[in-house]
Amino acid sequence: MKTYLVTGGAGFIGSNYIHYMFEKYGDDIRILNVDKLTYAGNLENLKDVQDRENYTFIKADICDSAAIERIFQENTVDRVVHFAAESHVDRSIKDPEVFVKTNVLGTLVLLNAAKAAWELPDGSFMEGKRFLHVSTDEVYGSLSEEGEYFYETTPYDPHSPYSASKASSDMLVKSYMDTYRFPANITNCSNNYGPYQFPEKLIPLMIHNALAGKPLPVYGDGKNVRDWLYVMDHAKGIDLVMEKGRLFETYNIGGHNEKQNIEIIHIILDTLKELLPEGDERRALVSEKLITYVTDRKGHDRRYAIAPDKIRSETGWEPETPFAEGIKKTIAWYLANEPWIENVTSGDYQKYYAEMYQNR
Repeated sequence: MKTYLVTGGAGFIGSNYIHYMFEKYGDDIRILNVDKLTYAGNLENLKDVQDRENYTFIKADICDSAAIERIFQENTVDRVVHFAAESHVDRSIKDPEVFVKTNVLGTLVLLNAAKAAWELPDGSFMEGKRFLHVSTDEVYGSLSEEGEYFYETTPYDPHSPYSASKASSDMLVKSYMDTYRFPANITNCSNNYGPYQFPEKLIPLMIHNALAGKPLPVYGDGKNVRDWLYVMDHAKGIDLVMEKGRLFETYNIGGHNEKQNIEIIHIILDTLKELLPEGDERRALVSEKLITYVTDRKGHDRRYAIAPDKIRSETGWEPETPFAEGIKKTIAWYLANEPWIENVTSGDYQKYYAEMYQNR
């Protein structure tokens, strides 16, 4: 039985990955979920797996080297899947230091702990050990021309403190692969969407606000383009890289679903009108009139688009969920899980939301 150490497993992508892995492997794997439980980490995301004998939650900060080293000492860890990160661009503009600390120092702590646990006296590493660092397409910067794509060979050109911190962590992982032949991979993904996403990100924010009749804040002209990837498709891609990918390689995981932000908002509004039952009072609140253009984000990249050719050819991965299907599944999940939304949109989140969008 392989033991997976999943960092940030109470977050959006991490919790979906844990669900995917248990659905695929059942009792044949063990998962250690290590999460600090910041505002974006929510153990409610995993309440349906929390009683499994092959699942353990450990509250720990990846920047705490003593805590992370102890986890490796007390467990035979075979695989590390590193999701834990500060990930919201707006927050990084407001407070860059916490992004550098978590995303760069935290990655270094994990690398050192895994290296110490897995390295043999001759400098080689135990057979079957693997570290997968989950990163973002934002490290590549911005694309201007339609038809251009990010490839694994695209030079890094980060434009926000968030993307710079992720680029830095990528370089650390790469340096360990190159210097020590540390058994690792890097994946760079496009924008994820789906269940359990904290409503500071575009899609859940627009769903939540539209249902409440609140303004739908749109940066700039709303024509910034992102490539959207259904989160369970991403989880499958990570598993395939872990099982079939070549060590020391980077793999881009993209959804081939390019859409302008304003287009996404109109799709959400149309889908809400379609899914909300007749007689639901919120139907009257869902309106294009809620769209509110606000001052553009500083350093806002114009377009992202990933070419997933390498992961397709080497592992057989394909994005399986068309956006029209994925967004309907996502909105249906939020409509069916309103208590979850209410729980995560109280307290500090409300203060943050006001700070981010007041006077824009």
